[in-house]
Parts: sequence; structure tokens; C-alpha cells
Amino acid sequence: MERLCYRTITAGRQVFKKPCKKAECQTRRDCLAKTIYARLFDWLVTSINESICCESGEWSNFIGLLDVYGFESFLQNSLEQLCINYANEKLQQHFVSHYMKAQQEEYAAEALEWSFISYQDNRRCVELIEGSPVSVFSLLNEECRLNRSSDAVQLQSRFEVNLSHNVCFGRDTFNKKPNFVISHYAGKVIYQIEEMVEKNKDPVPPELIHLLQETKDCLLQKLFPQELNNHVDVGAHSRLPAVTVVSKFKGSLERLMTILNESTPHYIRCIKPNMDCKALLFRTKEVLSQLEACGIVETIHISAAGFPIRISFQSFVKRYELITPYIHGIKRLRKDLAPARQGPSPVEMNELKLVSQTILQMVLSTLTSSNTLAHCGTTKVFLSHYMVDILEKQRALALSQRASNIQCCWRRYRHRKLANQKKAAITIQAVVRSWLTRKHIEKMHKAASVIKRTWIRWKQQMEAICSQDLDDFTDSMERKTLSLEEKAFDTSNRNYTQSKPWEYGSVERSWLFDFALSRAPVVRNIGVTDGFNRHLLLLTCLHILKRRNRYSINANQSHHGITSIRALPQGSVKFHYKRSPLHFANICPDALKYGFNEILLEKVK
Repeated sequence: MERLCYRTITAGRQVFKKPCKKAECQTRRDCLAKTIYARLFDWLVTSINESICCESGEWSNFIGLLDVYGFESFLQNSLEQLCINYANEKLQQHFVSHYMKAQQEEYAAEALEWSFISYQDNRRCVELIEGSPVSVFSLLNEECRLNRSSDAVQLQSRFEVNLSHNVCFGRDTFNKKPNFVISHYAGKVIYQIEEMVEKNKDPVPPELIHLLQETKDCLLQKLFPQELNNHVDVGAHSRLPAVTVVSKFKGSLERLMTILNESTPHYIRCIKPNMDCKALLFRTKEVLSQLEACGIVETIHISAAGFPIRISFQSFVKRYELITPYIHGIKRLRKDLAPARQGPSPVEMNELKLVSQTILQMVLSTLTSSNTLAHCGTTKVFLSHYMVDILEKQRALALSQRASNIQCCWRRYRHRKLANQKKAAITIQAVVRSWLTRKHIEKMHKAASVIKRTWIRWKQQMEAICSQDLDDFTDSMERKTLSLEEKAFDTSNRNYTQSKPWEYGSVERSWLFDFALSRAPVVRNIGVTDGFNRHLLLLTCLHILKRRNRYSINANQSHHGITSIRALPQGSVKFHYKRSPLHFANICPDALKYGFNEILLEKVK
């Protein structure tokens, strides 16, 4: 309590203790905590390095990881932000020099004569902060060494008088508080001058150091060991030159830059899509501010001043060979350059270089400023953004032309295929239709043959029946003749005399009457079985015999009004076949045959 609340004042050989105000006590408390934290951090780093590092004589190389300060720009910026941004300026300067050196070395290795004439350098900003003899840090240290109370307005006037010649220095006239503006590579930052001198002093009261040295805690004893010169009193300790914050920070940064200059650095830029650490959320403004703070935008400007795009000959030919017509040797190079090989041979490299130069010449022949757009090195093609845009447009045009050719060939092939398919379909249809017609005609011929055979067989059966009927009729006529002769003979004996024999007409009339009577009970195609119809038929036959002189008896004739008693008329019968080349088929072309059973009765008009 005494060490935190009382301040020791030395006047000559006398030492006085003065009580501190409440604000001063809080400041001494925070100072104690910061001192312990700083010593603890250094002790942790030293312990870790000692545990993982061997003796310095046993190794010559190392791998170091540096977490770079992020560029800071808030509403209220003070000494802390100035130091952090100063470190970023130094690291950006180192990165630019390293990047430019690497670019120049690559250009020299590729036999390219090129130098970055104009690019933005932050050398003026670095000189404004740490330069000699006058800079922001030097003025702050000088203000701390003066044994007087700091005045922000007075310090601002000193900044303006001594630093106004630098283009990176300025002032915010709309801000009422004393301030100054520094134009960093990532943007302008407004720094508040008030309390900056006090923060730069950062005094550690000797009472607190003695308190920590006298502690009984083992860890604090390691962090704050007893000084060798214990006889040095507090007054002598207070007369030692004070080391300011910016001086310590500058010294630490210089040691870091020495290590970076002696090593081969590799840079990794980390960008947060959003400050809320949410997935699938991309905020453009925040990302752009980080790109500017990390120096990516400045690096892009520097890269754009030269040839930012470098492509190997093999990749360049593979991508942009479509721009030119067929070049002799490309097909052979494709076969020779297998993926399993380590790389092209010198002869193949020369051929690839010639092909690449040919492609570039064909594209650059239409441009005026072609010397600064593309260059061919020994193993790569160096291109600018404008040249890449031209090459991509030419490649897209070539692809469009190839696509049009492929479409034309495909459409022609498809039309030819459809025409061949249509022709084949028509041929198949014709063959099928001819086959169906042939089968139909064969079927009709077969049916006609069956009908013909059936008709011939039926005709033969009718002729056989007619022949049998004629034989029966002859026998019956003979029997009747004999019976008539017998009757005549008997009548002569009974005194019946006949002056004349039977005439032919009587015989014919008797035969017709007998024929009608014998056939009357059963009439074909009518199916009459009742007695009434039978009597009607008998009377009709008698009526025909009575009026014989008014009818004519003829053989089978094909006149209008034919009536058949016994059988159907025989003769030529014509059949009509549908969808057949044979319009008519004459089944019975023979001559007409007559018989007694084919009696046709035609009425005489």
C-alpha cells in the first residue's frame, strides 16, 4: 500500500514521501500490472526457445514464424496505433524490396530487360515516422526529455513547423482536438496528440521495482532478480537516462528487420470475410479494407507495372494454339511432352518458344503498342493484363468458330442419316407391301383353285346323276312301250282296235307328265312337304300339258327368265376377285352339254 500510494522524492541527500492522488494511484497500479506482464511474456518466450533450440554452434538454418501486426485505424488513434502502423510500414517496405528484387532477378534469369520505373514506395512515410534528424519519433522523445508538462497544442505546432515539407504529413482541420494525419500505404490515419507524450514516457516508479525484487514469490524472483549494484540508491537510479516507448519499439523492430534481411521470407496474407466469424457471409467493405491494410492492393499496383502473368511455353501453347491455324510440329510436341516426364528437353523448349512467338506475332500484328504487352523469355511467356484479355478474346472467337464447324458437320451428318433412314424405311415398306400383295395373290389363286376343284367335282357328280337318270328314263320308256304294246294287244283281243301307233308327241307328252308327277312330291331348293302344295304342283303340271301349244321346250339356254326344274344351268361361270389382277376367272370354258333332265320352260310372249 505504501509503495502504490506514496511517491519518493529526492532533494539532495534528503528523501521525501509524498502521497499520490487517486488517479495517480490507479496509474501506478496499472504500471505495476503492465511491468509484470511484460517480464512474464519475455520469460515465456525465452523458456520456449531454450526448450526447443539446441546449441547455437550446432545449427546454421532456422524457421521463424512472425505474426505481423494488423494495420489499425480507429476513431481515436494514439501512440499504440502509431507504433503498430509504423511496424506495418517497415514490413511493407521490406516486402516491396524483396518482391522487386525477386522480380528483377526473374527478369534477368529470363533474359528480359525490364526495370520498374514508376511504382509507389512508402519510403517517405517511413522517414516521416523514424527519420533523422527530425521525425515524429524524434520530436516525441525530445518532448519527453524536457522537464516540463506537455502541451498538445504546442506539440502540434512543432509537428507542423518541422514536418510540413513531407507529402505524407497533414492535419484534420475539422477536428478541434490537436491531431496530425499520416498517409500510410493502406490509407490516411488521424492520430490524437493528447496524452501521447505521457504514453511515450511510460515511467516505472523505482518503488515498484524494489517491491517486485523484494517479493517472496519464486516466479517473480526469476522475473525481477536482485540487481548487482545494490548500493545504488534510489536517487542515483532516478538520474539514469530514461528509455521511451518509441525508442524501445524502434530498437526491437530494427532487430527483427535484421533477421528478415538475413533470411528468405515467405508471406501469407490472411483475410477474414466478416468480423463476426460467421459462415457463408462475405462483406465487401471489410474485405477491401483488409486487402488495403495487408498491402495486397499496393502489391497489385506494383505487379501491374511489369508483367504480372507468367506462363510456361508448354502451357501457353496448349491453351492458345487454337488462335492460329495448324502449326507444323504441335501434334508431335503433344506426343513427346508426356506428363510423366520431368520437363521438355532443350530442343523441345526451342520449338515451343518458336510456336509461342508465332502465336504472339499473329496477335500483336494488329496492335500498335506491342512492345510492352508481352515478352518471351527462356522458359516463360511474360504477359500483361491487356494482352491476356486480347488472347482470351481471340481464343473465345476461335472456339466459337470450331463450335460452328462442329455444329455444321453434325447437322449435315444428322440430315444424311435421316435421309438414309427414310430411304431405308421406304425400301422396307415397298418390300413388305410387295410381299403382302404376293401372299394375297397366292392366297386368292389358292382359293380359286379350291373353288375350281370343288366346282369340277360338283359338276362331275351332277353329270353322273344325270347319266343315271337318263338310264333310268330309258328303261322306264322301254317298259312303258312294252306295256302299251301289251295293252294294245289285249284291247285288240277285247275288241278295242287302234288305227294308229303312238305318236312322238304323245310319247313326249306322256314322258313329261310322268316326269312332273314323279318329281312333284319333292321339289329341291323349296323344301315343300305338305299335301296342299303338292296338289298345286300337280295341277300346274297338268295345266302346262293342256296348254302345250303355247310353250316351247328348249335345251339349256342362257336367256332371260331361266327356270330349272332339276338342276342348275351348266356352262361358263365367271368369278370376280377383289384386289386381284385376274378380274374374271372362267371356271368352265367347255361347250354346253344337253340332256333330257335339263328342261327349260320359257313362256312364249
